[in-house]
Amino acid sequence: MTDRPDLVDPRRGPTASQAAGLTLVAARRAVAAVEATASRMGVPMSVAVVDSGDLLVAFGRMDGADLVTVRLAQDKAYTALVNRMSTGELAPVVLPGTEFYGYDSVAGGRMIVFAGGLPLERDGVLVGAIGVSGGSAEQDERAARAGAEAFGRD
Repeated sequence: MTDRPDLVDPRRGPTASQAAGLTLVAARRAVAAVEATASRMGVPMSVAVVDSGDLLVAFGRMDGADLVTVRLAQDKAYTALVNRMSTGELAPVVLPGTEFYGYDSVAGGRMIVFAGGLPLERDGVLVGAIGVSGGSAEQDERAARAGAEAFGRD
């Protein structure tokens, strides 16, 4: 084996996510950006980066982050992925009395309708998503955006 975490299999070529730019290196860069942002805020968080098939590419749980943040981070990434939108944008359309009330029960309850999940795109192609949990909705969103921006850097 090699110590290069983003190495492409020489026999089979890159995965679709690797070909589109979602490598382990890029995912770890996003996780590190979230953790740095969370540290500056003084809020321990969990962060999940998934590929376009909702498979975990990278994950981090900071010391002190609540156990529930592990599942919430993964589910926020899933929600952002399958809806191709920020999880925070779902909140207004799922309130009681709205057309999509109860949407959070879809997919076995995995849909998270508060901020902290963002889709990840490269050149207009959905390659994965990031989910962050541990703070307030605003803090989770800020950290997720830092992770998405770090992912987007080449």
